[in-house]
Amino acid sequence: MRALDIEYMLGLVPVLLKYVPLTLGMASVSMALALALASLLAIIRVARIPVLDGITRVFISFFRGTPLLVQLFLFYYGLPQLVPVLTALDGVTAAIIGLTLHFAAYMAESIRAAILGVDRSQWEASKAIGMSMAQMMRRIILPQASRVAAPTLVNYFIDLIKGTSLAFTLGVTELMGAAQKEAAGSFLYFETFIVVAVFYWVIVEALSLFQQRLEGRLSKAFVR
Repeated sequence: MRALDIEYMLGLVPVLLKYVPLTLGMASVSMALALALASLLAIIRVARIPVLDGITRVFISFFRGTPLLVQLFLFYYGLPQLVPVLTALDGVTAAIIGLTLHFAAYMAESIRAAILGVDRSQWEASKAIGMSMAQMMRRIILPQASRVAAPTLVNYFIDLIKGTSLAFTLGVTELMGAAQKEAAGSFLYFETFIVVAVFYWVIVEALSLFQQRLEGRLSKAFVR
């Protein structure tokens, strides 16, 4: 049994560090887009808008019921065969689209549950003073639902960051893609993937700490 090449592992840290901004950038953009889409889908589900509600159900069912990797391959390799203009789609964009749609489906159900968890008296009071559905959602319901959904959404962001590791299958040289190339060149696979695992671990732990503080602040804000 050979010893770990510590010198190689330490030298790999600054190499992989250069790819962290791309990984976090992809995750942040995907999260912002997914949150906006998920909120819209959740409102459609709660309001039970005819036709749109049925389409939303199918969308959520499909993206929750199929693997993320399959979805990424569909967007990057499959769709360009049907829509030639999509051949210009680069790996980063395809990954962001796939991550956005995949996590929007999961987040939509969490947001919907948070919306339905708002006390019914809030809904009735809003209707009693003549608020429209849009006004009620924007001013009363969503602000309260966001407090309930926030910790869960941070968990989804953590999963999304880990999900970006699949982008290397589309030819994107992000954190995992860079590690794969380094490992293929050095044949030190164990050392390389230990280092990249620590990178993801540190990022996730930082977000977990943020989540704990967020939960603490939200709890204090609503303590009476």
